[in-house]
Amino acid sequence: MYNNQTQRNTTQVQREFLQRLQQQNRASGLLNNSHNTVMNNNSNNPTPKKTTPSTYGSRPGLMANSSVFTLLPYKTRKDAVRRSVLQKYSVLGYIASGTYGRVYKAECRQDKKSLYAIKKFKADKEGEIVSYTGISQSASREMALCRELNHTNITKLAEIILENKCIYMVFEYADHDLLQIIHYHTHPDTKSIPDQVVKSIMWQVLNGVSYLHQNWILHRDLKPANIMVTSQGVVKIGDLGLARKFNNPLQTLYNGDKVVVTIWYRAPELLLGGRHYTSAIDLWAVGCIFAELLALRPMFKGEEAKMDNKKNVPFQRNQMQKIVEILGTPTVNQWQSLPKYPEYTALQEFKQFPSNLQAWYQSIGATNKRGLELLASLLVYDPAQRMTAFDALIHPYFLDPPRVLENIFEGQNFKYPSRRIHADDSDITSSQTNTAKRAAFSDDTFHQRKKIK
Repeated sequence: MYNNQTQRNTTQVQREFLQRLQQQNRASGLLNNSHNTVMNNNSNNPTPKKTTPSTYGSRPGLMANSSVFTLLPYKTRKDAVRRSVLQKYSVLGYIASGTYGRVYKAECRQDKKSLYAIKKFKADKEGEIVSYTGISQSASREMALCRELNHTNITKLAEIILENKCIYMVFEYADHDLLQIIHYHTHPDTKSIPDQVVKSIMWQVLNGVSYLHQNWILHRDLKPANIMVTSQGVVKIGDLGLARKFNNPLQTLYNGDKVVVTIWYRAPELLLGGRHYTSAIDLWAVGCIFAELLALRPMFKGEEAKMDNKKNVPFQRNQMQKIVEILGTPTVNQWQSLPKYPEYTALQEFKQFPSNLQAWYQSIGATNKRGLELLASLLVYDPAQRMTAFDALIHPYFLDPPRVLENIFEGQNFKYPSRRIHADDSDITSSQTNTAKRAAFSDDTFHQRKKIK
């Protein structure tokens, strides 16, 4: 029950609330005439009449119209103070394009020394008519995860901007990536990456992967193009477009994304059609990256079989063949769950090969025995026996000299070129794409292997 004093206090609070709203929104006319009428009546009669008690208690003498509590006043105020992406950042040029969006290099207008990589998600259709049906599953997942992650070896998300039905993810900028570094060491002449640089890169990659796995996150697309390096020599794992949490899935991970991990870095359990997989798929990819840093070329460079019209995932026979030729044909003794995989029958048709990993390691000029042990531990067929990222961090390979460096460039007498930027294509807000420019970019063999998720 409300007593008279309670009713009077309630009415006074409501009246003051409506008066403030009326003052704030008078220019835009957001309060209708009914509100003004209520306000006038109550200002003439500040003391409310007594209400008759009921089973549910007395109700306040004055109720605001429901339109007062809509999001329109809030949205209007937020829109008035919100700054657009071009008001905050000056776009310096275009970096790369992929399946889900385009990435631009930009600098903060307030602090010219702060550089960022702005990832703009594509509209559902680009052209004369731009349709919009919502936010893709990949974009939603990437935004949700990146907002929560905070680690030295993970690319940091600065902010997310929603403007004109376009999503912009603003990340810290990195001058290099591992694909670019490998390219530098193969052109024009082949020159090996120094052992200390390789060791420092691998430790930082494993440190970032360990952080992801300890927080129940699978990356699912680790490859050199997605491993960034800042100008300070700090390795950053980026592009979490295929990443997802795996601690409590409502259905198999296969149902959400049938194909994960770029083909050359895809684990054998995925190639054999496994519906259930673990964080071990990321460690296989790390092993492939390690081998590529040593050999300056992909270790398992197979040809990918494309899906048919019914979106059925084919058996990647050629890729599996490349793996078997180096690691040998897997057996049930090595991998007890092997017969349970859907493509086990197809694997039995392969010619039997012995393990040639040591011969391959020696053929690329590598001599560090600890490095071979680490590589073999990361490329174990059975995912249950494959080394974890946490265990890999304390492998003897990283404890022997030369020591691991926080700055991978420290003590080196060479300087990697900065990332290639196309300054003539910096219109980040346009939904149109320049076909001629796209064609020119696709001719750049260095960027053909890059795919932005």
